[in-house]
Amino acid sequence: MNAISLFSSSGIGDLGLKAKNIRTVIACELLADRMRLFSHNHPEATTFNGDIWKLKNHIVEYYKTTYNEPPFVILATPPCQGMSSNGMGTMLRNFRNGIRPKFDERNRLIIPAVDVIKELRPQWVIFENVPNMINTLIQDGDDSLINIIDYIHRELGDSYEGNPTVVDVADYGVPQHRKRLITILRRTSNPSKQVVHIPHPTHGKDSSIFVEPWVTLRSAISNLPPLSAEKGKNICKTLPLHRVPLLDDKKLFWVHNTPEGQTALNNQCINPKCRYQGNRIHGAKHDVDGINKANTDTPLYCEKCGELLPRPYTIDKTTGEKRFMKAFTSAYKRMSWDEPASTLTQNFQYACSDNKLHPSQDRVLSIYEALILQTISKYDYSFVIDGKCVPEGLIRDTIGESVPPLLIERIVEYIINYKP
Repeated sequence: MNAISLFSSSGIGDLGLKAKNIRTVIACELLADRMRLFSHNHPEATTFNGDIWKLKNHIVEYYKTTYNEPPFVILATPPCQGMSSNGMGTMLRNFRNGIRPKFDERNRLIIPAVDVIKELRPQWVIFENVPNMINTLIQDGDDSLINIIDYIHRELGDSYEGNPTVVDVADYGVPQHRKRLITILRRTSNPSKQVVHIPHPTHGKDSSIFVEPWVTLRSAISNLPPLSAEKGKNICKTLPLHRVPLLDDKKLFWVHNTPEGQTALNNQCINPKCRYQGNRIHGAKHDVDGINKANTDTPLYCEKCGELLPRPYTIDKTTGEKRFMKAFTSAYKRMSWDEPASTLTQNFQYACSDNKLHPSQDRVLSIYEALILQTISKYDYSFVIDGKCVPEGLIRDTIGESVPPLLIERIVEYIINYKP
């Protein structure tokens, strides 16, 4: 069974295809460093590196002249940075009134992907993206404004059935909460307009005869050697990539005093003569315009004894005054041992990023831990090319932008065994 991978990045999602004996025979990716990793780990695939708008016809021609049957599946994971539902109604109204809103051109990458699908007619199509994709508007080839999902249905007509649904990858055994919009389409001559193709969850918050409990951070990474974001303590000599960036003394101070599941923004007094635990905590609320804004009166000094709280602060360059750091309420926040991890992004090694601190150790997650939490470690994948490991920044980006391969494996298992 053959697969085509569009917007393939470094080939992480394709690991789930390979696990079920589906060969990715063609891959298309814009970025050369990702394509190099893809080729290294999927040498059986013919790769097209560049703009899909320019390459789509070459992809179709190559497949048709090389293979006699349509692909079993096309996996398409277009870039999500431009996906947004903000002001969708206003944008549509303004467009109809002749006011031209500014659109992110990356959203229109769905058009060449659908063109490839129409030409090659795979048995199945898997679209994977952020939940906001379902409300995203694009300009089609006729310069009309249309919802991106409606565009897919319109272009594929009565040849495919299936509708989008939002899933949490933790429900499929991934030790991480990550909401994704999955659209699985099946080629058929008698489509049902209402059907949603999606495998049944294998895991849940509570176990039952049908599902296992979520895979937690405790079960996934608690057995690894401890690290700290201090020089000499931040690298494990026995496990490649189990290392973390250093934190300066003040950040270590904030992090060290942060309880599991809490943010350093809410840390309380540690003065042994006071230890007042009732200092106001940080928060946010919507203003009159509906914009969510963080509090501006969160105290940095103990409201009882006046001592500096172990809370994040900045220093005024002119006066030297310490000021409470402006930040979202999830910044400098520890994860919880008995929950799946929070969503891994390309910023997962930044302490100030959302909910990215280790549950108990004074640091962020290591790259090695992220490979486990994204389920990449379950598969045969290497970041070493010609005896040299690729830059850590590329590894972080690859992890943060990829779909967990275990989710793709679950989906592929579903479509292989599907019976109408």
